[in-house]
Amino acid sequence: MSALLEVEGLEVFYGASQALFGVDLQVREGTAVALMGRNGMGKTTTIHAVCRMLPIRRGAVRFRARDITALPSFRAARLGIGLVPEGRRCFPNLTVTENLIAAARPGLWTLARVHDLFPRLQERAGQHAATLSGGEQQMLAIGRALMTNPRLLILDEATEGLAPVIRREIWAAVGRLKAEGLSILLVDKTLSEILPLADDCVVLERGRTVWTGPAAGLTDEVAGRYLGL
Repeated sequence: MSALLEVEGLEVFYGASQALFGVDLQVREGTAVALMGRNGMGKTTTIHAVCRMLPIRRGAVRFRARDITALPSFRAARLGIGLVPEGRRCFPNLTVTENLIAAARPGLWTLARVHDLFPRLQERAGQHAATLSGGEQQMLAIGRALMTNPRLLILDEATEGLAPVIRREIWAAVGRLKAEGLSILLVDKTLSEILPLADDCVVLERGRTVWTGPAAGLTDEVAGRYLGL
């Protein structure tokens, strides 16, 4: 199975402070990869670097066999990287439909398909995003990313702070996306929810890749040492 995303030796700085120290990860076509680690270990920084939202000091990011290390973020998005950012970040003064079509690109994902995945978004189509619940805003953020018709969907803490019933609904939707063949990079803290979806796991510790392997191989010892579980 070919690699859709390859990250090698990624080093990223915030000013003079180094945040990543040689991160490596790979997402194969049609698989889901869990990017894991305690808070502050570099997960979101890695995602922002992959999405070209941060400059890379050393290392390389390749997407669909193309070196995108020096590309601006909008060009990386056009190649097929869709991001659901931490904190949702919907456009509050736009309606649900306006949010969904704001960055839409031609492809399989249309308003009708997003409504099928999240029927609540169809029910709330004319409401401003600011009036939605947290769970509905998260569905909107996922739907908005899907409307860009990505080859790779990146979800950064997609269910953080949400009620259990909403978490289950969102994870069920992510499972459906994976079953349909979409490649996914996941960040989440809840092993019981993320591991059933993940094919592979990458664990970060202080900005370094310290464990990589199949999800089934993530032992209690590894989880206890690097994830505090």
